[in-house]
Amino acid sequence: MGGESTTRTAPRSGGTGSGPAGGRTGQRLSGLAVALGLVLFLAAFGWGAVVYRPYTVPTTSMAPTIGAGDRVLAQRIDGAEVRRGDVVVFKDPGWGNAPMIKRVVAVGGDTVACCQEGRLTVNGKRIEEPYLADGQAGPAGFPTVTVPEGRLFLLGDERHGSLDSTAHLTDAASGTVARDTVSARVDAVVWPMDGVLPRPTGFEALGGSLSEPGPLRTIVALIAGGAVLVLGGAAYGPVAQRAARARARTETAGAR
Repeated sequence: MGGESTTRTAPRSGGTGSGPAGGRTGQRLSGLAVALGLVLFLAAFGWGAVVYRPYTVPTTSMAPTIGAGDRVLAQRIDGAEVRRGDVVVFKDPGWGNAPMIKRVVAVGGDTVACCQEGRLTVNGKRIEEPYLADGQAGPAGFPTVTVPEGRLFLLGDERHGSLDSTAHLTDAASGTVARDTVSARVDAVVWPMDGVLPRPTGFEALGGSLSEPGPLRTIVALIAGGAVLVLGGAAYGPVAQRAARARARTETAGAR
């Protein structure tokens, strides 16, 4: 009789009844984790939607940095924030009606020419451009251009066929575009997932600062952290319930 009574009451004490598994403290913590995770997840998505714009690149003019059909995220910026080496999104009426993506190689007041020993020169200094397919600025050169203040000189990373500033050298502005035509700076290639663009350190020789990477890494970390909290908090109840059942079975077997 005594053993039989113990066997019947053991499952009730194991927590498999109608009460919440894991106890009140565990349930509160799991709920807090889910709530905090949702806040982080949604806030990060909202931040990203405000800061970034997605684009699909239709041509190979920025290869190998960005290929045809690649999806990129570009941080919304003002034209005044543009620095040498930036890959920017701009729209100039003289170049067409669609947004274009090119690399800024010279800014107002700079002199730019190509080529010296296969290198682009800016203000008389050869620029190392490791992002080019063969490290060479291209076989076809162009004469020295002095960039007017408030304007930019842009090239594609595919120097053999890109319709960039070199295709507009006979224009009134010598192939340059106004800073205020720039709407965004490309931060990363997200499909395929090549990640954040390498920093164009070759332009550091000219003095002045390079653009800092955008907050994409922070946004991704917040989204990932929020997802982990939501999934972990949601999983707590089932895991605690399974553990309680396992304890109940162990106690039952021991009582027998």
